[in-house]
Amino acid sequence: MAWDFETDAGFQQQLDWVQRFVEDELIPLETLLPDFTPEQWRAVQEPLKQQVKDQGLWACHLEKELGGQGFGQLALAQMNLITGRCPFAQEIFGNMAPDSGNAELLAEGGTDAQKEKWLWPNLRGELRSAFAITEPFVASTDPTQITTSAELQGDEWVLNGRKWMITNASIADFIIFMAVTEPDGPLYKRCSMIVVERGTPGMEIMRDIPTMHHPHAEYGLIGNHAEILLDNVRVPRDNLIGERGHGFILSQVRLGPGRIHHATRWLGEAERAFDMLCERTKSRASFGKGYEKHQMIQAYIADSRIELEQAKLLTLRAAWKMDRDGAHAARADIAMVKVNNASVLFNVIDRALQVHGSLGYSCDMPLEMMYRSARMAPLVDGANEVHKVTIAREELKRYEAVEGWPSEHIPTRRETARQRFADLLDQRDA
Repeated sequence: MAWDFETDAGFQQQLDWVQRFVEDELIPLETLLPDFTPEQWRAVQEPLKQQVKDQGLWACHLEKELGGQGFGQLALAQMNLITGRCPFAQEIFGNMAPDSGNAELLAEGGTDAQKEKWLWPNLRGELRSAFAITEPFVASTDPTQITTSAELQGDEWVLNGRKWMITNASIADFIIFMAVTEPDGPLYKRCSMIVVERGTPGMEIMRDIPTMHHPHAEYGLIGNHAEILLDNVRVPRDNLIGERGHGFILSQVRLGPGRIHHATRWLGEAERAFDMLCERTKSRASFGKGYEKHQMIQAYIADSRIELEQAKLLTLRAAWKMDRDGAHAARADIAMVKVNNASVLFNVIDRALQVHGSLGYSCDMPLEMMYRSARMAPLVDGANEVHKVTIAREELKRYEAVEGWPSEHIPTRRETARQRFADLLDQRDA
């Protein structure tokens, strides 16, 4: 099994452009975000998005027939290692979650009419979307406990329930809801996906939820996490995506790629924190010598570099396997990347913040915001504990139980080894 992550010269030129664009055009805008109104932010985005489109780098997560570039997961991972350095870069590159995952979902399960109504305008940036699966009153690590219901009455679905932590919901033009349509069906064939458009009677966006990342929740420019109440919400029968009861099957179209996309961007963010760590180390001195001479800080730098390189290799291998064998075959690899990269992100940011001291703790540096945001990584896209179960199950498939007490087999193995040794001597002497 040969792995080759080297990029061709043409694509490397595009990656070099992405690097310059993110560093020179996007990151400097971060400090201005609190001052922008939503209208001003949209006006700023348009020429930036056009630059990306002119470079042929718009919506790289999609195939060409869907308006993307068809680069594949490995090339996209190499891009995400760069764009992850800026929190809103995915918006400018046309692959911001949840829009990116919803586009993949509609492309896979949507009808021609649904694609005309929602997919193509979403890809053009004319419509925003959200994906509602998480609920406040059940353990979201087990989505089979979903209680939101959708009952078919004549030619309409009637939805009732409550969702929360739904990214983009308060600014979305349409929301894809996971709801129980087959209450008596098998456990993983009870749910379906149904679209509800903004302004539909009975759908109430209750609030944007304050979080560690955005404790005031009034940010609105690069996303939100809203709570939604559905009270006898009626939508047309044709708003069902895919087949009835196939919600969990369809969800894997967006969740597998989405997890590796997020996890790769985390490494881009961690690399930025690493840059700050090293710059601070070269710039400061204490106890009569530069930080770079302190063994503890040298260990911080070495540990961070090792973790980052290990994580990159694990991530690129998972992306390569997805391109070769598909997301389902790479599910354990994706799970490993999600779990590992969440830890690397937190570790590197923590060390960078520590070396910056009070400056890192202050809001004068982005590290404190990055630190708060990093705590989300082990929770989103499935809790790390659930992904570890997936990894363990896949590994254990390669093994079988040993009958009897293990020590009983040791003498037998020794006898087998002695016999094999005798056979080898006989072959030598023959």
